Amino acid sequence: MKSFFFSLIFLGSFLGIQAQQTKLLTAEKHNEYGLVYSLPLTGFKIDVVAVKKTEVAAPFFKYSKIFTSDSNVISENSTEWDIETVKITPFGAPDDQNRFLMQLKPGATTFIGVAEDGMLLSINKEPLEISEEEISVIAIEGNRTTGKEYLEFMNEDFISAQSSYKQAQLLAEELTEIREAKISLTRGTAETMPTDGRQLEIMLENLDKQEQALTNAFKGSSWKERTVKSFYIIPEEEGKSVVCRLSLSDGLVNADDYSGDPLYLSLKVVEEPTVPVDAKGEEKKLPKDAVMYCIPGLAEVSLSFGGKELFQQVFPMSQFGFLFGLNPTLFTDKKEPSYALFDPTTGALVELGTQK
Repeated sequence: MKSFFFSLIFLGSFLGIQAQQTKLLTAEKHNEYGLVYSLPLTGFKIDVVAVKKTEVAAPFFKYSKIFTSDSNVISENSTEWDIETVKITPFGAPDDQNRFLMQLKPGATTFIGVAEDGMLLSINKEPLEISEEEISVIAIEGNRTTGKEYLEFMNEDFISAQSSYKQAQLLAEELTEIREAKISLTRGTAETMPTDGRQLEIMLENLDKQEQALTNAFKGSSWKERTVKSFYIIPEEEGKSVVCRLSLSDGLVNADDYSGDPLYLSLKVVEEPTVPVDAKGEEKKLPKDAVMYCIPGLAEVSLSFGGKELFQQVFPMSQFGFLFGLNPTLFTDKKEPSYALFDPTTGALVELGTQK
């Protein structure tokens, strides 16, 4: 069993793990008929969606109850951040401590499939695809406002008013006129009706804009902005680690930026693998010059923020397993050569069969 510290790799510094191309290697004279491959460490790509809620105070919130009969108002500016969702995608990163050589003889037709970084994916068969799903995020919900949009629609009487009460009264009167104009247009009773449907649509859109601006002057306004950042981590021992932090001023920041509250990743081994057994129930022995692969252990992975658990799932991980091997003669048999497929995230044997 290996024991390491957590290794954090942040967005932009480890993009090589994503959407890797695969390639096939054959034994040639130039590589001295030896095929070099590595086994993976299991890592996690953690997509974090954070939402920023902004509230802008209503300039005339004190008069909302009087002129609009609505006391549900925003009385002060505020900004809040929270983590909305998280998503974990496992990946495999090459383990420099576990590099191996598959030595073949001249004329051998055996080939292996590897990732760009040399991780073993297959023998005598096209490798499994290494792909990654994209995460889509709504960038903004609602409209950003300054809280002063209503000034665009007010006249000189409003500007020259001597008190905020009088200004609020003029705002309310204008708001009433706008709403009455909308009703007249939709009922077809306006003094000046539009000539076609498109003109009506434009007029109503303009009145909606004015109504919203004046309503915000009494009620205030708010909107939400969502952002996503990805963090890469290779957690090689049990325990707790900070993935990133959520700052009130800057949103999602790196783990070493102490301006924010931490998003924790916790790891607990829940099952250790055992050595494979033969038909008699006896432990198999490692073949000579074996083609190595990993028998992974299982670990419970969870993410928490502010004392609330956001994610929990059990994943197979190479770090908590051990290495075993296949007899290399399986793949060099001239009559019925075998093939093998391996999990790109753990190095586990996924499929072993005979080529027809």
